[in-house]
Formats: sequence, C-alpha cells, structure tokens
Amino acid sequence: MRTKTENDPPYAKVLFRVVGAKGEVDVETLWAHELGGDMYRLANIPFYAYSISWEDTVYAPFSNEEQLPTFERVIEKSGNRTIRIVFDQPVQDGNPSDQILQGLVELGCSYEGASPEYVSINVPIDVDLDKVTAYLIASEVNWEHADPTFEELFPNSIS
Repeated sequence: MRTKTENDPPYAKVLFRVVGAKGEVDVETLWAHELGGDMYRLANIPFYAYSISWEDTVYAPFSNEEQLPTFERVIEKSGNRTIRIVFDQPVQDGNPSDQILQGLVELGCSYEGASPEYVSINVPIDVDLDKVTAYLIASEVNWEHADPTFEELFPNSIS
C-alpha cells in the first residue's frame, strides 16, 4: 500500500455501520483522506464493511449523533477489491498462514491484519481476481468476498 506523503490531504475517521446476519448493527471506522464536500478517499482496507475497498471515494457527511463523518454511499470505485481471510493458525513469520499471505503478495495483493488470525486483502485492479480466489481455494483457508460480495459477483446463485 502507498505511504502517506506531505501532499496528501488531511486524514479523518469515517464511520461505517455494518449490518450483521441477524440484523444487528456494528460500527467500523476507517482512516480516509478528506477531499472536501463531505467526500473522503479510504486509506485503509476495510475489515468488516462490505462493498467498499481501499482508495474508494465515499460520501460521508458529519453526523452530530456519531460525532464523525458517517458513510452514506460510494461516489467512485477505485478498482481495488477486498477479500478477507480467517486463519486457523495465527500468522507468524514463516508459518503456513504467513506463506499464504506471501503468496498473495507475489500475486500482487497487499494486506492489513486486524489480528494474527483475521486479515483483509487488497486485490488491485490489475490483479486477476479469479487467480487470487483459485489460490485461496487451493490453500484451503476460510475466506470471503467482501468487495465485491459473493452476492454481487454471483447474483443468480443460491445462498
């Protein structure tokens, strides 16, 4: 992932409400570059929110209730895609989980870890998503499509 430079716009936290499988609502906050006009460019790979990815531009007006800019919609997709992995074995240098991550890096992906077991993967626009998913299937890890979601990729499939 790109590192911050002095020419980057200021950072802010943007709040995302994440609806769970049972209708419960959780909150995730992501760092983002302030672009003005309540628009922000995401500076993190999301860990919980769906249908958004690193560097997407989002509309998030300030919420008096939340005291943060709060996501309403995507303004422009970056072309990045997000996949999440839950490892059985926590990632440690050189172990099988780390080797899977390094294989993803070799395919052109980057990643951020929420914990040693839970990792979000950024799949850049120029990386073949099918190759990444085939690699994950062959690696026999627990993973999910987060952006696009499985339902967005396969709208006619049975859940």
